[in-house]
Amino acid sequence: MNQRYDAVVLLGFGGPEGVEEVVPFLEQVTAGRGIPPERLAEVGQHYFAMGGVSPINAQNRALLAALSQRFDAEGVLIETALANRNSPPFVPDVLRDLAARGHRRILGVATAAYSGYSACRQYREDLGSALAATGLELVVRKLPPFFDLDGFTAAITELLLQALPSDLDLAADTTKLVFTTHSIPNSMAASSGSTGDAYVSQHRWVAAQVAAGIAAATGIDKPWELVFQSRSGPPQVPWLEPDVNDALTEYSATGSTDVVLVPIGFISDHMEVIWDLDTQASQTAKQLGLRLVRTPTVGTHPRFVASLAERITSALLAGVDQTVPGQNCHGDCCLNPRSQAPTVPGTALSDQESR
Repeated sequence: MNQRYDAVVLLGFGGPEGVEEVVPFLEQVTAGRGIPPERLAEVGQHYFAMGGVSPINAQNRALLAALSQRFDAEGVLIETALANRNSPPFVPDVLRDLAARGHRRILGVATAAYSGYSACRQYREDLGSALAATGLELVVRKLPPFFDLDGFTAAITELLLQALPSDLDLAADTTKLVFTTHSIPNSMAASSGSTGDAYVSQHRWVAAQVAAGIAAATGIDKPWELVFQSRSGPPQVPWLEPDVNDALTEYSATGSTDVVLVPIGFISDHMEVIWDLDTQASQTAKQLGLRLVRTPTVGTHPRFVASLAERITSALLAGVDQTVPGQNCHGDCCLNPRSQAPTVPGTALSDQESR
């Protein structure tokens, strides 16, 4: 007999919540790379500039509260918890706590919408490694990427339209509509998803859905581009391009005056959005004489929360041994050749990933 889940764990990247936590957080993020503390302190300057506090933990707590309220309103009785990869509360500690309170079947939900190693498989590794380290006898599955939620693209579209200044002519050739996401190594992009190249194709699908929503609301069939941000790897390793700052330079050189920048690769306005877009890209645009309009991420937008809660509820009701239509995950997808960590399974496999 198939058994239903008895807890949901929202899986976050984590972040420091004080100046004293910045270097330990960065040590956790870069573990095994041999980076000296003084270099980490240099890298962490954008955290120090914000008082050592990353907004991501508060944003994830707000999302978890919104999902919990939605479950309560729908009569779905399920315990929820937040667990982070790189800062407290860490995944092993949260699993220990849930097990001590009698929970045995846990659904993990990552705060990332797309396929890819860092966005999906690494969260499965976080859970698998936690089970191996603690010896807990739990059944744990991970909800697959949820880029295809109607509420996700609808919320992005609504927030975009609300953010447009009244004097901006979206239809003008001099106005660029630009979607952005986190750059990753080309090799990881190629191995993402069960058939490869899912990371970019899923982002392009979301961008196309948002563009279609704009056309339906305004009658403007606007061309768009996908660019990348937040590269962190060595220069000799190819990463997805173009970088957002390089793209802004090109737009200025070819006569653009306004850029609507839409961060579809993130679900909240965390540090990489604030620093890489609101600080660095904003400075680039100002130097180039471009007006930059950065639209909000979905955060706790009601349409996004309702859609994600519905997806989670479908998995909860189906139980640990059943697939859920519309979801996608594959045991060997999104491999990282440097990682041999244990993983937990996803909840399902379907052809949605090929979008």
